[in-house]
Amino acid sequence: MQRRRGADNGAHEAEQRRRIAVEAARLISEQGIRDYALAKRKAAERLGACSDSALPKNAEIDEALREHQRLFDSGDQPRRLRHYRQAAREALLFFARFDPRLVGAVLDGSADRHSAVCLHLFCDEAESVAHFLDEFAIPYETGERTLRLSRQIERDCPVYTFSAGEVPVDVTVLPEAWLRQAPLDHSGEKPMQRAGLAAIDALLAADAPKDQRLSSAT
Repeated sequence: MQRRRGADNGAHEAEQRRRIAVEAARLISEQGIRDYALAKRKAAERLGACSDSALPKNAEIDEALREHQRLFDSGDQPRRLRHYRQAAREALLFFARFDPRLVGAVLDGSADRHSAVCLHLFCDEAESVAHFLDEFAIPYETGERTLRLSRQIERDCPVYTFSAGEVPVDVTVLPEAWLRQAPLDHSGEKPMQRAGLAAIDALLAADAPKDQRLSSAT
């Protein structure tokens, strides 16, 4: 009987985690919440969950977010993603002197209408990026973001945000030494996925409309 009760509790907790992940994914997609911890807390409050053990991992939210997009945003999302990746390619060329890398939702394919083109630039003097933007008369806002290279090493990095047409761009400036090792992703468990120009070109070629791929092959 005790073993049965434990199994029931485990199944209930797993279902609660799934429901919170689904609700958190909805909040991220529809309200533009980018802080996964905040999305989890809001989702848990809405569902009346009071145990931290019921909170899903970030990877579970990522999976739920992709499922949400397949169900509710299947028409616009592929076109939007391609548009954002094209803008990312232009941004990588623009910031070429800073060894740029694309990161985030535009790279992993989960971009929605609230997403930005997120870049990592590598420069030991962050002011150089500000001067570069000033040189081209690009208005921007500044901020900071804490990134972790490992569980022991973290750093507050300068952030510059601006718009390229209708596409928001979010630039984080990292030390040049971090080019050799990516910081941890939002799960805190593995290095962040990032990509340079060649990888983005490959993604754009892969998700090009079918008729466009055929015409380019002839």
